[in-house]
Order: sequence, then structure tokens, then C-alpha cells
Amino acid sequence: MQRLLAIIVLCLWVLPARAEPHKEWRTADPATAGWSAAALQPLRDYADLRKPTALLLVQNGAVIASFGDPARKVGVASVRKSLLSALYGIAVAEGRIDLDSTLGELRIDEKPPGLSEQEKDATVGNLLTARSGIYLPAAHETSEIREKRPARGSHEPGTFWFYNNWDFNALGTIYRQRTGEDIFESFARRIAAPIGMQDFSAADGRYAQSPASRHPAYPFRMSARDLARFGVLFANGGSWDGRQLVPAAWVRESTTTHAATDRPTRGYGYMWWTLPEDGFGKGAALASGYGGQLLAIVPGKRLVVVQTAESGNSRRGTRTRDFIGLLRRIVAAAP
Repeated sequence: MQRLLAIIVLCLWVLPARAEPHKEWRTADPATAGWSAAALQPLRDYADLRKPTALLLVQNGAVIASFGDPARKVGVASVRKSLLSALYGIAVAEGRIDLDSTLGELRIDEKPPGLSEQEKDATVGNLLTARSGIYLPAAHETSEIREKRPARGSHEPGTFWFYNNWDFNALGTIYRQRTGEDIFESFARRIAAPIGMQDFSAADGRYAQSPASRHPAYPFRMSARDLARFGVLFANGGSWDGRQLVPAAWVRESTTTHAATDRPTRGYGYMWWTLPEDGFGKGAALASGYGGQLLAIVPGKRLVVVQTAESGNSRRGTRTRDFIGLLRRIVAAAP
């Protein structure tokens, strides 16, 4: 009997804590979870300096540190793309979307004069990895995208990476066309509800039109604590409380580098930025939006880090490279 009890105690010590949060977030005592005060000091300093709307550190589905208001909803800008990527993984597994389908086959076009024959050869997979070769104005694009956009027709589909809102917006059109579902209602039903998001509402979503394109953007509003749940879902390989919500193979593929980028510390997967294995471990990835909206997953350390920032906040808090620098220090110190 004593030997059996010893085995049970050993198993309880070895097994990680529940990997998902409960209905309400659990808060772990940092010291009990193995975090020293020194390990968390960079996080405190960062929050004090940049004053984001919210900054959350989660490990094993429990909050280790929290700053600001994690329940406050903000526009998460380009983080929307990683959210849509999860829906694509489900639709592909259901056989409703084929990554090898071309825009021509899907009858995806643009306002007159329309897409060229070369552009129509771009596949869904090309769009997911920002390698469509389609360089046209798009809704919700930044001045940086406009300034850096290559000349139309300068690269064939699949041959050149360019962070391009046309690709991402057209993917929204394709998703609605092929599934017959509204993006926000689909996200609410397939992801937000099953993982217990506390603040998300499909009614907060909208389709942002542009006079230059027939493909709207699809801005999301989310809280940091809901983004953290989404991060936990991906850090756990798409599984939540025993249910495989997003195919594990899709999670691996979408957070694997498919294209080199112009950012020295990042590659690009399926609408996720990928982080180098050296320093972050396998499968580490970043969802990043303009103005300081950031969600990082580090599966090897069972970590999720989220930052949100109001659109009017100081630009001090919006540098992605500073967030990645903080993340590197957190990962190095994590138990």
C-alpha cells in the first residue's frame, strides 16, 4: 500500500496542472509555481513603462501575473488573421476548403479591371502564407504596406513573401463563400463558446469595406483574457478539456515557418508569425496587431503572454520587437 501511495504521489508531482482555465481564470501563486520575483521583474518593469491596457502571463492555464484590465475589450487589429486561421483549420479538416484551390477555380476576383490570369493562379495556401503575388490596395492596410507594396505582376504566386492585407481579406471572403458562415458567428460557435471566452461577442465584429477592393477586412474586438484562452488552445495543440477543437496537424502547420520574412526574428506560417526555435522552443508563435495587440504562445514552456493596448495609447507600448525581447527573458526564466 505504501508503495502504491508513493507512486500516486509521484504521478501527481510529475503531471502538469490542468492545462486549461476553468470558467473563471485560476490565479497561481508565482512562488508556488516556481517563479522567482527576479524572473517576473522584467514583466513589471515593462508594464510600468509602457502601460498597456492589459498584460497577462499564463502558464499551465493559470494566471501567473496580470497588469491592467484583462477584461477590457479592444480592437485587436491584425490578430484577427490568426483567429481566422483557426477557422480555416477546421474548414479544411471538414473538406470545405482545399488549400490547393486557385482563386480562378473559386471565382475570386477584384473590382475592374479585375485579377490577371497569373494572379488567379494563386492558391488558398499562397494567401495563408502571404505569397499570393497579388499587389493591390486593400481594406485596413497600413501606410507601411502601401509604401512597400511591390509592383503588380512583379512576382508569381508562391515565390515571394509580402505582408499583404489583400491576401488576408480575400481569405475572409473565401471562408464565407465556401462555408456559408459569418466569420464572427462561426468563431463564437466553434471556438469562443467551447473554450469559455468571457467577453467575446459576435456582435462586436464588423466587415470594413474599402472603395478600392471588394474584399472587406473583418476586425475583431477582444479582451486580453479571452485572447489568452485562444492562446492556451493553440499552446495545447488545438485541444480543450479533451475535445480537439482545431486539428492538431493544423496547429503544427500554422505555427511552422512556411516563408522567410523581412523581420530578422520571425518567419511566417498560416497567418501566424513564427518565432525561432533557439530561445523559444518548437512551435512558438506570435499573433500581432497594429498598436500593440500581441499574443505569444510558447508550447515548450506551456506559456501564453498577451498584451492589448487602446488605439489612443502612447506608441511606447507598440513595438513588437520590445515585446519579443521581453518574451525571450520570460521564457529563459520560466520554470
